[in-house]
Amino acid sequence: MVEALAVSEVYRGCPEEAFSFEVTSELPTLDLLSGHDRAREALDFGTAIRSDGFNLFVLGQPGHGMHSLVGHFLKERSRDEAPPPDWGYVYNFDAPSVPRYLQLPPGLGRQLRRDIEALVDELRGAIPAVFESEEYQNRLQELKQAMGERQRDAIEAVRRESREQGVLLLSTPNGFTFAPAGDGDTMMPPEEYEKLPKEERDRIEHTVEILQRKLAQAISRMPKLAKELREQVQQLNEEVLQTAIGAPLAELEERYADEEGVIAHLAAIREAIVQHVDSFTADGADIPPEAVFSRFHLNLLVDNADTEGAPVIYLDLPGHQHLVGRIEHHVHNGTLLTDFSLIRAGALHRANGGYLVLDVRGVLSQPGAWETLKRVLRSGQIRTESLEQAYGLISTVSLEPQPIPLDVKIVLLGERLLYYLLCEHDPEFLELFKVQVDLEDELPRSEANLALYAHIVATLAREAALRPLDRSGMAATIERASRLADDQQRLTARHRDLSDLLQEADHWAAMQDATVITRAHVEKAVAQQLYRAGRIRERSLEQINRGTVMIATEGQAVGQVNGLSVLALGDFAFGQPTRITATARPGTGQVVDIEREARLGGRIHTKAVMILSRFLAGRYAPDAPLSLSASLAFEQSYGGIEGDSASVAEVCVLVSAIARVPLDQRFAVTGSINQHGEVQAVGGVNEKIEGFFDVCRARGKLSGQAVILPASNVEHLMLKAEVREAMAAGSFRIFAVRHVDEALALLTGEAPGEPDERGRFPEQSVNGRVQARLEAFAEAIRAARGADEKDQAKIDEKAGDQRQREEGDGDHKGEGGGDYKGEGDGDE
Repeated sequence: MVEALAVSEVYRGCPEEAFSFEVTSELPTLDLLSGHDRAREALDFGTAIRSDGFNLFVLGQPGHGMHSLVGHFLKERSRDEAPPPDWGYVYNFDAPSVPRYLQLPPGLGRQLRRDIEALVDELRGAIPAVFESEEYQNRLQELKQAMGERQRDAIEAVRRESREQGVLLLSTPNGFTFAPAGDGDTMMPPEEYEKLPKEERDRIEHTVEILQRKLAQAISRMPKLAKELREQVQQLNEEVLQTAIGAPLAELEERYADEEGVIAHLAAIREAIVQHVDSFTADGADIPPEAVFSRFHLNLLVDNADTEGAPVIYLDLPGHQHLVGRIEHHVHNGTLLTDFSLIRAGALHRANGGYLVLDVRGVLSQPGAWETLKRVLRSGQIRTESLEQAYGLISTVSLEPQPIPLDVKIVLLGERLLYYLLCEHDPEFLELFKVQVDLEDELPRSEANLALYAHIVATLAREAALRPLDRSGMAATIERASRLADDQQRLTARHRDLSDLLQEADHWAAMQDATVITRAHVEKAVAQQLYRAGRIRERSLEQINRGTVMIATEGQAVGQVNGLSVLALGDFAFGQPTRITATARPGTGQVVDIEREARLGGRIHTKAVMILSRFLAGRYAPDAPLSLSASLAFEQSYGGIEGDSASVAEVCVLVSAIARVPLDQRFAVTGSINQHGEVQAVGGVNEKIEGFFDVCRARGKLSGQAVILPASNVEHLMLKAEVREAMAAGSFRIFAVRHVDEALALLTGEAPGEPDERGRFPEQSVNGRVQARLEAFAEAIRAARGADEKDQAKIDEKAGDQRQREEGDGDHKGEGGGDYKGEGDGDE
């Protein structure tokens, strides 16, 4: 028989003597990536290589605290890197719908923005002042006066010539007209003109025709003179403007002589002022001065003046616009308007030249965000546009800012499942995220690692501003870390779970006015965590105690055993026993899984039933058909059943049902088997044992109840103190088995029996009785089949006699009828 496990085998304590400190405040702060050597090397590599596509994907479970781990690493890494440049947009005077970007050294963008604002303020007062000055007005008046004199001289020349020809040039409201001259400078009356000789009248009319042509030529030159005046005024305005803008622009051009983009923008500003000079004169123009000035400003998207090292940006809502920025609009007279000053930066702009950290689940859940991120990484440019523009869903006129060159490391954080799904379903994924950073779920619990783990716990407590732990508190924390890892040889590496535990322990220490966290505070925190999440567990235990859910923990029964299952609700899991029953009768070798037939069994459970049915056939009927019809059921189970951890219990209950051997109901069984009957490890053994223990204890005094589990699961045991105390008192036991025969021996109290060279088991052994019962099933089937064959032969004989009688009657009727019918036909 298998011996029960000792208390020391089901829990690995942590001796306080293993620590050299009194309280953890004596320990220095440690990098929290310590122990994650593979992940650290991957982070070092991924952040150092600058080739395209070597972005990073950090794999880990949610409890790792990936944001904190990766954030600390990137901040340390980026501290020694150069700050990235400033980025901004300016008005494109050549193509207003395509704003130009400016790349400036860090801090220069803020200075340029201030300088341009100061320039605009200066020009806003200086330009109107020069046009209102007396000097400008005098020069303008001189130009206009000189041009007026030239216009008058042209008319006067025609007037003088006409006077010499005896014709007057008269001004009328409708223009100019010619008339013959009388005495002095008066017009000749019409009566006198009619009295003139015909030759004189013809001369005057001919002269008037010539003068009209000359007058027309003089008048036709007027627009040209006006154009000359405008050019002269324009030249004057430009000359005056240069006196107002020359010095401020020259100062800026000298200050930013090394920045080609700034020089080009200042040149465009100079040209725009000259081009829109009418906006600043008294006559005015269609564009007001403020509209002209608004085009000079710098829209500073990213200001890295105060940035130390490369930026590390974490985006918690990675939507399309949050990544690439957006173009805002304002309402004017019921119309949406926009310009370059309404372009807003996205996370890619702010992280350009540094690191952008994204939660992959958030990127995948935001409409278009994943495709946007891939498109940006492929093109190496940040193109700011709306999602509607990107997919061609709208055709309205809008801005198309010049794309900004991209130089950023993307760090995705996500679960392993998402990583492998992306690898399988997105062919571009591995081209863009070539560096896999796989965090450890657990760390080895070795003597050397105890000091390391103590440093990690001390660092977590220090970062959260918690009380330090003493030796007992550290020992309790490490023991809890083993329980969270479900392994005596491992410690959980999920920092969030540890941090939560420490914060709760610190709370209970504060309630007791303690200066340090001790074992009692840690154990109090664990107990409270389990209590807060334990309502469903308590209701389940109550149903068992009241008999609503039938579980036997005393006596013996045939075809009935206690299996162990785990129920997971959120991040809390608890174990509870389940009654498994079986029936057996003669049949064709079929084991009916009622859970599968009812569509409550999962694929792994279905596989386990198939394995155990093959195990039974191979063991008890290796050379003949298995004559068995059996059924298995999880009683009072109305939800899904999944997993193979009940297959040992199912084999035992089937053996009990076949051999009619009672099983001890004080036992509960967990474990899976292979086709050779070997018992294999399963999960959740701590919860399963404690769940059965709670049921037994709730029914009164313990009387030797026990749990059977795989021997390979012993190193995973970290059982609570109540179970260990009951084991020490001998009232609760745990057995570890390697073969199903060992479990049968414990459950039946009898020797299972070993097969001889012919494969026959001893008759009185459990396996022998199974073999005998199966042979009886086979004989019953053969007998039933023989009886069926005899009955079928009698039925066939009777059917043959009946056919013969029917054939005889048919021949007699055929002759008589034929003779009579033939003779009749012939006679007629």
